[in-house]
Amino acid sequence: MNIKRIGATLVATGMVVGLAACSTGGGGGDDADSGTTELLIWDGVNLAPTTEGGEGAENSFLHAAAAQFEEENEDISIEIVQTEGDISASSAQFQAASIAGDGPDIRTSFTGGNTISFADFLLDLDGTFDQEVMEDLSGWNTVREGYAEDGALLGLPYGGGSYFYVFYNKEMAEAAGVDLSTPPSTWEEMLDLAQDTIDGGQPGFFIANQEGYVGAWVIAALVGGELGDTAFTQMYNQEIPLDHPAMVKAYDAYSQLYERGLTNEDAGSVPNGDALSNFVQGNGTFHISGGWENAPLVEAMGDNVGVFPIPVMEGAEFPDTAAGGPNTAISITNYSDHQEEAKEFLRFLAQPEIIDMYVEMTQTEASNSESADPSVITNPLLQQEAEFLKTADAVVFPFDNVMPQGLIDLFYRVNATTFLGTTSPEDAVSQLADLGESELGQE
Repeated sequence: MNIKRIGATLVATGMVVGLAACSTGGGGGDDADSGTTELLIWDGVNLAPTTEGGEGAENSFLHAAAAQFEEENEDISIEIVQTEGDISASSAQFQAASIAGDGPDIRTSFTGGNTISFADFLLDLDGTFDQEVMEDLSGWNTVREGYAEDGALLGLPYGGGSYFYVFYNKEMAEAAGVDLSTPPSTWEEMLDLAQDTIDGGQPGFFIANQEGYVGAWVIAALVGGELGDTAFTQMYNQEIPLDHPAMVKAYDAYSQLYERGLTNEDAGSVPNGDALSNFVQGNGTFHISGGWENAPLVEAMGDNVGVFPIPVMEGAEFPDTAAGGPNTAISITNYSDHQEEAKEFLRFLAQPEIIDMYVEMTQTEASNSESADPSVITNPLLQQEAEFLKTADAVVFPFDNVMPQGLIDLFYRVNATTFLGTTSPEDAVSQLADLGESELGQE
């Protein structure tokens, strides 16, 4: 949902050679001299984001958790490999290595389609966690095969999830004479406020939609407002068509951002990785992103940054919709030679106090444990976002979390082209429906 994504299957497959070299078939290995079992984890910058070359590991939650686990389990060591940040490339890496039976013991990925699509390579974790843990944590439905209550449990959902928001520069909005003390309640009202901002001498939205990610966040909110929190899981299960009129309506509304000149002119060619810095530098009064940017935004802008949920369209059945949901899944491969040790590590991670450590270190999302300590949330944006979620009348799990990988790839492409007006909303949803016939088995 929030990571760079470019279709690079051939390049990614080549990269597997380097990653697989870290393993000896079925994950990590054993050190015969020390009697230590080594677990190999592939993390797609979900829980261990570091800079290129591995710098920054001292601030990585997964590295900190692994170190604590190793102290308590001296016969197990953990190696963490950060895979390609691009979702398509990372998925291709994992698939190629798994076909060869030469991937990791543990894989972190996004919940939903990015986990469920790889069910053939993942261990069913039913029975791994005791009933107390199952009742304490939320998000299990996002990692069940087919989103069915009795589907194979393909991962441990981690964290309360990331949600999508509109961030704004308070000083720039004030300079333009725009009052945001009460956030806009509809998409249409927000676009009018962006026009008022431009008329007041300040830039409107800074959008970086080269990959189509911004479209994913907006479409999730707009369609969720029309159809409710199960909109996309119902599409996955063929209960709602992919070309539902709500999809056309949402794409049309989204395209108005660019058509009305409310964004930077190069919005369609700017990569997502450049969005945050441009917003911080004052190149836009508004910025659409997610809670994963809470920490860097507060660090860079202090109390000059404000936030409100992406508003839905006028007349929406669910006017207080929040888009997003459980973000990270931690899975064990079914070809791992060290499945029991891997289960021990997942049980360690599932402890409320360890999830609290994750929340405290990252400040991007709340805990998914009912036993969570709310005092560890110190980021003011995350505090506000937690309050927003309490009043939501629908929390929609996004299209690009729910759907299989091939459909997600097309979704991003049509998001980018519909935004620019080179693909019509009707054609965009028609393409999705056509591919859905094969990806979802629709007739």
